[in-house]
Amino acid sequence: MTREELVKHAKLFQSEEITGYQVYKNLAKSTNDKNNKAVLSRIAGEELKHYSIFKQVSGVDVPPKKSKVWFYTICGKLLGLTFALRLMEREEENIQMVYERIIPYMPEVEAVKKSEEEHEDQLIELIQEERLNYAGSIVLGLNDALVELTGALAGFSLAMQNTKLIAVAGLITGIAASLSMAASQYLSVKTENDQRHAGKSALYTGLAYIFTVAILIAPFLLLSNYLMALVITLLLAIAIIFIFNFYIAVAKNLNFKNRFIEMVVISLSVSALTFVIGILVRNYMGIPVD
Repeated sequence: MTREELVKHAKLFQSEEITGYQVYKNLAKSTNDKNNKAVLSRIAGEELKHYSIFKQVSGVDVPPKKSKVWFYTICGKLLGLTFALRLMEREEENIQMVYERIIPYMPEVEAVKKSEEEHEDQLIELIQEERLNYAGSIVLGLNDALVELTGALAGFSLAMQNTKLIAVAGLITGIAASLSMAASQYLSVKTENDQRHAGKSALYTGLAYIFTVAILIAPFLLLSNYLMALVITLLLAIAIIFIFNFYIAVAKNLNFKNRFIEMVVISLSVSALTFVIGILVRNYMGIPVD
């Protein structure tokens, strides 16, 4: 590998490291949590050290990628530190592959690669965020709302065939279920002596359920065709499953594909079953609602 090619790669690595440094520095400034501020500042220091190592090869300064700094800084503020850092970490996997090819020509890269694989991952684990501590409660609320309400709305659609009635029935069912789920979660956390606060856990579960209910019944409030409204509701359910599972998979370093497919299959299977039940109720029990 020529000297020019090594310098080119060194500049690429510098750009990534100084961009990461700026992101960690910005996020450290934006958090009030002393633990998180210390962790982020420490990672920023690691990135700056790596930048200096590559600068010795290139001999020049390289500016950070402003668009990436802005994106990950906003991501961290809105969606949480852990999510933003894990997302950035996933993108850096491409750079890790380049590191492998360059190590024989630039030995300094091996120490940087080892540092990023070990120290930074360990440091990210030290980030403490309430939203992730209560992720299980949010998942519980979302899962139940998606499975129960998509199923209920599918059944109501065939039994009632009136979007306004379906929306009212769905809203009543959703509110009652959200209160029931929140109460159950409160008692569960309190009984198990869980480290989480029982009241907060119940609140997260209830709010996640209500949020999902509001989105799923919206098509029935806006449209007059109940079948079209049902199709849109099912698409919205899939979208919610996709977005939330992606968030959890990134933030908690889990497998996204398996979780997403499993939840979609369960939700749509329940909806299909209750859709058939709605047909039976309307056609064979003699209690149609027109």
